[in-house]
Amino acid sequence: MKFGIDRLLSDPNLQGELAGKRLAVVGNPASTTDAMLPSLDALMGSERLKPVASFGPQHGMRGDKQDNMVESEDYLDPVHKIPVFSLYGEHRRPTDEMLASFDHLLFDLQDLGCRIYTYISTLKYFLEACAKNGKSIWVLDRPNPAGRPIDGMRLLAGQESFVGSDELTMRYGLTSGELAGWIVHKNKLSVELKVIKLENYAPDAAPGFGWPIFDRPWVNPSPNASSLNMARCFPGTVLIEGTSLSEGRGTTTPLECIGAPDIEINKIVAAMRQLSLDWMQGVHVRPCYFEPTFHKHQGSMCEAVQFHTDGPDYRHQIFKPYRLVALFLKALRRVYPAYPLWRPPPYEYEETRLPIDVINGGPDLRLWVDDASATVADLDERLNREEKEWQEERAPFLLY
Repeated sequence: MKFGIDRLLSDPNLQGELAGKRLAVVGNPASTTDAMLPSLDALMGSERLKPVASFGPQHGMRGDKQDNMVESEDYLDPVHKIPVFSLYGEHRRPTDEMLASFDHLLFDLQDLGCRIYTYISTLKYFLEACAKNGKSIWVLDRPNPAGRPIDGMRLLAGQESFVGSDELTMRYGLTSGELAGWIVHKNKLSVELKVIKLENYAPDAAPGFGWPIFDRPWVNPSPNASSLNMARCFPGTVLIEGTSLSEGRGTTTPLECIGAPDIEINKIVAAMRQLSLDWMQGVHVRPCYFEPTFHKHQGSMCEAVQFHTDGPDYRHQIFKPYRLVALFLKALRRVYPAYPLWRPPPYEYEETRLPIDVINGGPDLRLWVDDASATVADLDERLNREEKEWQEERAPFLLY
């Protein structure tokens, strides 16, 4: 498989379209070539491509910022002596002054395929800013490690935030390039967009389902995105960020395991099985223990579960991480009706809304969990309807 950055670097015709233009690059440590050279370094080493600025998203251009709402500052790249603008600090949207520094933007961020992942918000904000300022943008496409399957509620209009910038399902099944096409169409943006497509991308082929497991090393797109397993689980486990439970931050498997020190995990897993065995299919759910070294429940032993998509139980089309974690929350509420489950604000610059509602893109998941009369069938009916609508809506933008 050849990524967009590698196609650009190996194709003189593509490079010729950019010759003489002032280029800016959006990237981070996961923005690498097939030789594992940072994309910015590779572009700077090209005779015909001349970056004059770069942009770092959440977690920073260096990927060094561990948690949410840990901001980065602008700085001068110590090697290339070009400005590095932070889009997770004073500004989360590129300013007119930033856009004045370049003619053409290269977007080369590795996405995870989950609506809450802020790199797609950064993509949307750049598309809007480039449309406003008459700048062209190329998305150097990369595979979606979560693959093609769709899972989860759509964000409700009016519930937009930095962790939910548009009306996507939680797991939406597009590459960044495909998503860019949908964003431009849906928001009626007049912008010069080009997608440098992947070569030999096969999102339905095992074992990677679009991710080149044996051909390309995993580089963390953000500090807690430490494996392909995490990327597959993330559209569900990210919901735990909106609760008092630990999502595994402070362990070596963040967002792959979830738990708390004041629950009995076997009771919760038993309740999950009673509520819906179907929602537990396609993945191995393993009770375990962990003790976070930082973040929620630091220094306390947590009873937990870990989700495994890297074993023989994994079924790519059947595994639904959003449903699985929703089931976990419903089971916890059944076992512990008075459990203080919902984390208070703020969360990702949202000062008043409950974090679970910000993450979910509306209050309906929380209301379903808390309503003792609401059933799995109720939520499944809604999810099936919204997922079918999204599948039809995204179809014209599939490039592979």
